[in-house]
Amino acid sequence: MQADICHAYQILKKGGLKDENIIVFMYDDIAYNSENPRKGVIINKPNGPDVYKGVPKDYTGTHVNARNLYAVILGDKSALTGGSGKVLSSGPNDHVFIYYADHGSVGLLGMPSDRVYAKDLISVLQKKNASKGYKSMVFYIEACEAGSMFEGLLSKESSYGTYCPGDLSVPAEFDTCLGDLYSISWMEDCDISDLHKETLENQYQRVRRRTTNSHVMQYGDMSHKQELLFAYMGVDLSNRSLTSTSDISSPSFSRAVNQRDTKLLYLQQKLQRAPTGSQEKQVAQKQLLLEIALRKNVDYSITKLGEVLFGHEKSSNILMNVRPQGQPVVDNWDCFKNFVSSSPLNIYEKYCGHLSAYGMKYTRAIANICNAGITTEKMVAASDQTCA
Repeated sequence: MQADICHAYQILKKGGLKDENIIVFMYDDIAYNSENPRKGVIINKPNGPDVYKGVPKDYTGTHVNARNLYAVILGDKSALTGGSGKVLSSGPNDHVFIYYADHGSVGLLGMPSDRVYAKDLISVLQKKNASKGYKSMVFYIEACEAGSMFEGLLSKESSYGTYCPGDLSVPAEFDTCLGDLYSISWMEDCDISDLHKETLENQYQRVRRRTTNSHVMQYGDMSHKQELLFAYMGVDLSNRSLTSTSDISSPSFSRAVNQRDTKLLYLQQKLQRAPTGSQEKQVAQKQLLLEIALRKNVDYSITKLGEVLFGHEKSSNILMNVRPQGQPVVDNWDCFKNFVSSSPLNIYEKYCGHLSAYGMKYTRAIANICNAGITTEKMVAASDQTCA
């Protein structure tokens, strides 16, 4: 996903935007990672160019957190904790583009150490709007079930990783996925299109067709659909290699991998490529077995928790319930946060273990527990009984 962020920066930079008008959040732990075969280089597609060079490191490491994200959007320097200090100092005549790529689930987006909750993000955007902080804003999100951030539901939305091991075109030295299909689709569209002629709606339709196995959705004020992309992504045509938009087609991948399974795939590839009988092979096998065990544990924990709270017969229907379109995913956000966040209560992780990117697929079940009126006391008792 950091490769996606770096690629997005290069698109904006080629469009003529100045670094002072681009703010980058990225953990920045892969360019010089010991497992990166090309030190100091990040690519976003097989045999692609280096997208890391020149990327501003405004907020990295522990400074990539929800508090700083909200402060940056609101233009509130006093609320920042670390980082470059750059904030979104936009006004009533400005067009704002925000691109977010991370793991996600119903009602939340992932961060390295905390989470962005739908209610909190919407509140921040509403404050920005109320303070006349922009003329129009476009927000692209690459995350599982990202639609729930805006409307509160999307039945089975999931983002899919692409350019993964197993595709013959992937450089053999890479064990990991190089990009996400939605992100790759909109960015490659930008790379080859005339943004002076392409509208937000044009890009949405092409990306939607190309992004298989995921639901690419639109939310918000649809009156902006016919606005041209250059208003958000830059105007310098001299830096773009343009081609006909008819050349944009679905990529030919041997497989597209569920975003929640990318770590499992990475560990499988790492094990397969390690020399037979080596220490590296043993370590890789232990890591893979641990990941499988953790996944089984969260599957069991959520299923058992539902049975403890609602009984065997009712549990499945309650946990898997999808609310009607237009309703928020959860009514009591404090209940939801108490169960899944790093708050002092942090009920699930306190009793049942870390809620990983894979485990985040169960946040709809957790929201439904809250919607059923289960109190904090009952949740604590049930979690203790389930995971003790």
